[in-house]
Parts: sequence; structure tokens; C-alpha cells
Amino acid sequence: MAVKTIEWRGDRVFMIDQRLLPGREVVRRYDDYRGVAEAIRTMVIRGAPAIGVAAAMGVALGFRDFAGGRAEARFDRIAKTLRATRPTAVNLAWALERMERTLRENLALDGARLFRRLRAEALAIYAEDLAVNRALGKFGAELLDAEATVLTHCNAGALATAGYGTALGVVRAAREAGKRIAVYADETRPFLQGARLTAWELRKDRIPVTVIADNMAGTVLRSGRVSCVIVGTDRTAANGDVANKIGTYPLAVMARRHDVPFYVAAPLSSIDLACASGELIPIEERAPKEIVEFAGKMVAPKGVGVFNPAFDVTPAELVTAIITERGVARPPYAESLARLKRGE
Repeated sequence: MAVKTIEWRGDRVFMIDQRLLPGREVVRRYDDYRGVAEAIRTMVIRGAPAIGVAAAMGVALGFRDFAGGRAEARFDRIAKTLRATRPTAVNLAWALERMERTLRENLALDGARLFRRLRAEALAIYAEDLAVNRALGKFGAELLDAEATVLTHCNAGALATAGYGTALGVVRAAREAGKRIAVYADETRPFLQGARLTAWELRKDRIPVTVIADNMAGTVLRSGRVSCVIVGTDRTAANGDVANKIGTYPLAVMARRHDVPFYVAAPLSSIDLACASGELIPIEERAPKEIVEFAGKMVAPKGVGVFNPAFDVTPAELVTAIITERGVARPPYAESLARLKRGE
């Protein structure tokens, strides 16, 4: 896919505004870390890997005009602002920790050279994400038959990463391997990432896609039309519990009911071995207007209560396999995920 989700160009960060897709393709420029933080918070950019890349670039932007002095204090201020934007996506914290290590290893440098070093690390995170997604995609493609129909939820494609995708990376890799793949895309209420973004990506790549409302997934699974479900993840716990976009958990329950494999595409950077189970994953709650408004118009009575969690947690026992860039993990996940993280 040719669209650049996020790009560093001329010591500025550019992002496609995903809130406006598919109607308009608008690229926005960000000159400082506060702008990057606002872009993450307001979902100009979204998807755990892409958020991690954006955070790393935000840190680098924060040191662009650094003349020397209290570098660690400046980093703490920048990291606090970025960390507060989307608490569930572990890639954000992972990228900030990596940028902090780079900073501490280069404190002896003057301001200009320190900025260049941080910029180089942010660009390395970007390039590595592309490579990771392609490797993950190849492992996942091996799980699909020569002809397969995939059901997916939310958007775990090029727009959620540096540019290739995790769940959709598997689809793309399978197509590149000569397999005939079609996709059912849940619309993914309330932000419609499936209908707006996944369908947009797949249409651009000429991969057959059918959009369904979230409450149609059970009927489609029961019909026998679906070969497997593949979703992404914002954080996977050490025991294999998976936090992903709200609506993933019931999809896993229905997949189990109808004996359909349920796969999770998870870069190792999104696997949090320090988090023992999904019960410990912080779940972001978003603004009520995402539920009660549609296209700027009220669709619910004024003053009603709203519960709007952005993610849910799928228990490990409902997950058939977790696809990473180092291979496919299967139960028991506490052992298989730890081995893959160690590179064994």
C-alpha cells in the first residue's frame, strides 16, 4: 500500500488524518511533541504500532531545538505528555522506554548531536516496524489455505502501523504468496475503523472485502463462510490474554462457538510479559459523544448515561494462536510467548 501512515520529512512529522478517511485524504504536519501527542489522543493516528512510532518521533521533535542543559528533565516532560494520550497501547510505553535508553546512553553529546541520535533511533523504530510486520505476515500466511476468507475487526493494517499491517499484513502476505484471500470487515462501532479504514485499504489493494455491521458477525460465522478470524492487539499479557478494540471479545466467543480459528497478530513489542494477565491491562474510556453522536448529529436522547471503553480483553483460552515476527505461539502462552520474546 502506497499511503504513508506516518513519515519523518525535513525534521517534521507528517501523518495522514485517519479521522477523515475514506472521504478525504489529508496529510497533517507536526512541528513539536505536543502536536504529536494531540494527534495520538484525537486519533489522527491510531493502532498500537503506529502510536509507538509516533511517540518515538514526538520525542525526537522535542529535542530538535535543544541547546544543552537538563536533557533528562526535558525528556520526562515530553514522555509524560505522550504517555497520557492512550494508556492501553503498550507500544507507546515501549517506544518511550527505548528512546529514554538512547537518551541516557548519549547524555555526553551536545544538543545538536543528541537530537540527531534521537532522530536516528525514531527512524530505526519506524523501519523495524515495517520489517516486523512483513515477517509476521509471512508466518501468518502459512496458517491460511490456498483459498480462505478472513473475518477481521477494527483496523490492523497499514494505517495502524508504519505501513504494512499486522492482521492485514497476514492477508497481504498470503496474497503475495499466491493465495486467494477475501475479507469480511466488521464495521467496528463506535469509530468505524473497519468500515472506514480496513475497507479503504483493501479496496486500494484490490483485495475482495465485504463490510458487515458488528452484530452480523455471528450470522456470518454460523454460515460457514469464514475460514478464520484474525485481529490485531494493543497489548497482550504474559498469559496470552489479548486487549484489542472493543468488540473483539464477543467475536472470539462466537468463533469458538462455531469452531472457527481465532488468530491474533501481535508484534513482540505489543506483548507485555510484565503484565501477568488481562485483568491488569488499563482500559481507556473515551468521550461519550462517540456513542451518542454520528457525523456530528445526536442519535441518542440528551442526558443519557454513556459507557465507552475503547478496548476489551479476550481470555487466552479463546485464542487459537498468536502470530509474531519470530513465529507462531500456541498454548500454553505463558511458555510460548516467553520463548519467542527471548528469541528461542
